[in-house]
Amino acid sequence: MTGHNSIKMTDLSMIYHNLGFNSIQTYIQSGNVVFQADKEITPRVLAGRIEQEILAKFSYVLPVMLRTNVELNDLIAENPFLQEKNFDPAKMAVIFLRERPADEQIDRVIKISYPPDKFKIHGSEIFIYCPDGFGKTKIYTNFFEQKMGVVGTARNWKTITAILQMT
Repeated sequence: MTGHNSIKMTDLSMIYHNLGFNSIQTYIQSGNVVFQADKEITPRVLAGRIEQEILAKFSYVLPVMLRTNVELNDLIAENPFLQEKNFDPAKMAVIFLRERPADEQIDRVIKISYPPDKFKIHGSEIFIYCPDGFGKTKIYTNFFEQKMGVVGTARNWKTITAILQMT
């Protein structure tokens, strides 16, 4: 969480603690939190509770995207770019969408191409690979949010692998 909606990770961690979650760990000043919760509560309900607490404590309306350990591990198997020639993980990111996009939302972008940059939509994630870096790419979070009408947050591959190690 950056920019004008900045929250210190210690404050964010306290929100998770106050909600009764366990084994809370944060990853740098990134808005990423690893935690354990009651398995009987759905991720959608958990996300809603976290959003409500952030709103109550900081007056920010921030969408929360949750992924289970299994879902994060599946990213490795589903990543279509790991086998790219000269793959560079620094040029790879994943946009985590709040909800799985409908077919008509996917149809709005599926034929768009900005070589050498590539993307692949899989479930509630969009894999992005930009061999020349992210500095000039047109296919990043704002592009998909505007074209598809989705809400998402991007994390680079290094961050994703670090979070996986934390879990």
